[in-house]
Amino acid sequence: MIPRILIIAGSDSGGGAGIQADIKTVTMLGGHAMTAITAITAQNTLGVAAVHAVPTDMVLAQIDAVVSDLGVDAVKIGMIGSADVANAVADRLAALDVPIVFDPVMIATSGSILADQATIAAFTRLMRIAMITTPNLPELAALGGRDAVLAHGGHLAEKGGHAEGDVVHDQLFAPDGTRIAQLTGARLETAHTHGTGCTFASALAAGLGAGLPISEAFERAVRFVRRAILSAPELGRGHGPIGHALGVVPFDALDG
Repeated sequence: MIPRILIIAGSDSGGGAGIQADIKTVTMLGGHAMTAITAITAQNTLGVAAVHAVPTDMVLAQIDAVVSDLGVDAVKIGMIGSADVANAVADRLAALDVPIVFDPVMIATSGSILADQATIAAFTRLMRIAMITTPNLPELAALGGRDAVLAHGGHLAEKGGHAEGDVVHDQLFAPDGTRIAQLTGARLETAHTHGTGCTFASALAAGLGAGLPISEAFERAVRFVRRAILSAPELGRGHGPIGHALGVVPFDALDG
């Protein structure tokens, strides 16, 4: 059966990140993407102009509609919208026995704030139910660091793109702190990286939903993002979207 991936996240009107990037990613990786939209944003490559939060009961109704009919093999959580939604989603998903990937979205690539302090505080509930949490380095620092995230009992994928230097290290840690995978690659010098975090987390969820071991799903997600950066269509006047439509090039065609 095709992997059924439920994505709980916000919408990006520019098509580069959020639900739009999630659907493209899951589709490209052979899954069926389903959505529970938490917020509608008016944004482009220059920034976020407006955010309209979806009421908590409507977010839950979307989740219930999907779970009760189509079924779910994995869940990806992105922009959550509010502390109330975070807590309600955590309660609803706790009964699901499927892999959950939590991408703790706080700041857009453009620098726009996408989560207030109350929402970030509520992230602890989501980290407790997640198989893996996928922060970039600034988000990891805001969550208290590696040990603080691992203390909630899940795996941690550290996305290294925000570090300094010509080489990027993406790392996967087990709940006990053991590093179980690392991919190292040359830094890709480009402004067109909008949607990389959403894409990585959705690619990871697609792999887990298909039954891949977590280390294999992690490595495939990293390589998918790197190739999507190289395939960016260079749209817009700011941080442009990456290119998800990558054709049938084998994943081992790009050095990790």
